[in-house]
Formats: sequence, C-alpha cells, structure tokens
Amino acid sequence: MSAKEGRCRPANILIGKRLNNPRRAYLLINSLQAKHLPVSPSAALAMMAELGEKLKRRAVLPGLVAAFAETATAAGAAAAEALGEETVFMTTTREPQSEGRWIEFLEEHSHAKQHILCADGLAERIAVSGSVILLDDEYSTGKTLRNMFKKLREEFPSVRSKNLIAAALLNRLSEENAQKLREEGIDEECLWKVPEEDYSQELAQIDVCEAEPAPISADAAEPERIRWKDSLPDPRRGVVIGEYAAKCRSLNEDILNQIGGAAAESGRILALGTEECMYPALLLGREIERRFPGIEVFCQATTRSPIGISSAADYPIKEGRRLPSLYEESRVTYLYNLAHYDTVIVVTDAKTPSRAAVSALFAALCSHGNTRIFLVEAG
Repeated sequence: MSAKEGRCRPANILIGKRLNNPRRAYLLINSLQAKHLPVSPSAALAMMAELGEKLKRRAVLPGLVAAFAETATAAGAAAAEALGEETVFMTTTREPQSEGRWIEFLEEHSHAKQHILCADGLAERIAVSGSVILLDDEYSTGKTLRNMFKKLREEFPSVRSKNLIAAALLNRLSEENAQKLREEGIDEECLWKVPEEDYSQELAQIDVCEAEPAPISADAAEPERIRWKDSLPDPRRGVVIGEYAAKCRSLNEDILNQIGGAAAESGRILALGTEECMYPALLLGREIERRFPGIEVFCQATTRSPIGISSAADYPIKEGRRLPSLYEESRVTYLYNLAHYDTVIVVTDAKTPSRAAVSALFAALCSHGNTRIFLVEAG
C-alpha cells in the first residue's frame, strides 16, 4: 500500500491553530496547495493534476467539476483540466452576487459557513455530463457533500442518473461516514486517506496570536497596476475548462510581454493570488518557471482563514498580516509567511478593489522588503 493510500498523515499536511472557531480548534494546512504557504507552482499543480488523473479513471466523461471555495478552487481547476478540455468547471463562492439564480448551502465547520453555487444553465450542463464531481481540499465527515448532492438532486432531477463522485486532496472520512456516501450512490476519490482524528491536543501547549494589520505609510508608493485588455471568464458562473485555461495562457502572455524584463532580472518571484482567485496565479507562476528556469518561483494566495501565528518550533504559520479584502473592504483577509522577493505579481479578479485595500496589501508586501510589485487586474 502506498503512502498516499495509507492511514498516516503525509509530511505535507501540517497543523495550525484556528482562531474564533468553536467547532474545530485546528486547521490542516497542505504545504503544497499554494494557499497559506508559498510553494513552487509546478509542484502545486502537479499534486492537483494527480487528483485529476485518479478521477479520470473513475469518472464518466465528459464531467462537471464543482470545487469548493476558497481553498479548493485551484485544485478543482487543475483536476478539471486533467479530465479533458470539454470538462465544465465551476466553483462555489462566498462572494455576494447581484445577478442570476444561486443555490445556497452551508459548510458548518468552516470559519465562513455560507456557500452559493450558480444555478444558471446548470440543468443543461448536468444533462450532458456523465459525472458530477464535488471537489474539496479536505472532507472530514462528508456532511457538507451529502447536503450538497441532496440539494442538487432536488433542484436538478437528472443528477440522480449521473455518476456522482466526492473528491478531495485529503479524505478523513470514518468508515461510518464513508458508508453514508455509498448508500447515497456517491463514490469517493482522494490523494490521501488519513484517520478522522482531533488534532487539538497537539496544539494545546502552543500560544498563538492573530495577524496584525500591515503598517501603512502615508507616502508609500503604489504598485504598478496592469489592467488586462480582456477579462477572465468567471468560474463562479461555470466555464469550459479548455476555454478558461486558454484565456489564462493569453493573460500570462500579455503580462510577461509587459514585465518580462523585470522577471528576467529576478532571482526570486512570488505570484500571489487573491482569495478564490488562485488558479490564474499558479499558471502564471508555472509559466515563469518554464521561461526562466534559473529563477526561484513561489505561489500562494490571500485567504479568509484566521490562523493563529506562533514562533514555536515546527509550527507552520510563523508570520502574517491582517488585511481588508480586495473584494470587499469591510471584510478581513490574511496573508501568511511572507518573505522577500525580487518581484511580486499579484493576480486578482476583483472588479474594483478599493485604494485602502490595495494600499494595505502593498504595505504588507513592503514590510518584507518587496518593492517591485505589479497588480494584475484580470476581472
């Protein structure tokens, strides 16, 4: 039995302490996921695509992949690409939506419980799909997945005849909860299967604090802003993955045509996504790795997850900044384990980020000596 199929926690799954969440005191942090921790984009995408390849052996194609916001958005896109360019890819979202019809459901153990899934055109997409796949970075009880499949069956009766798959990078289901999925006709697929343990005691003696706001100087310079001539399709409303990936490649080409000189002069580059917008930054980072093989490239993203910070040995989150969201200034978001890079490229699909939110993000980056910063607005 391989390590990925065993019942031990893999080395890339680390444990952090949650803040302000009475339901669960800990958070499992995947160091290869390019969310809370910086990592090579090629390494992150390879891991995500591996899940897609496993799904390919189980799914009836063409498939429909719906990934859970915010941490599974990139994994869902990479898995969808592995299933083939005709795969329909969409994500749930926690962002308020003013247009269209949306299905609401809850992720009860999360710090931000409410999700919505776009229902516009979904009946037609389900009708031509062989498999409907709900994909998350981790599932522990399967309750959210069962609730979501139940909601889909109620809203779209054709789902009942489809091959249904619950997919995750990390599967922590007990045998009892796995049986509940099987009884409802839902298959499972994952990269790692580990016990459903409570890791709170491992963190009991570790004191943590919340990230502090970034210090903002009144005379701080603005990042160089690049407004893309086009806009990326919105996976929150559903996209055909081949078309979406092609648009991302076009965006990358345009960005690197403009700032390729700065990239070529850099020894270390960070491609930074924002909240639910992770995949475009990962693809950009991988393209930089491909074009400039001598450069160290890292990728991570801002996040809504409030994780405790500690200098304790082996604790994964050593540093962080609390920031206003680029999507909604009144909402708090975080950026963890920042470091110094020669160039930072922020890729966002936020439509109209406020000056205050941009300034706070820039100040957080500058606090680590990052002064060459590009803000790519692709929404």
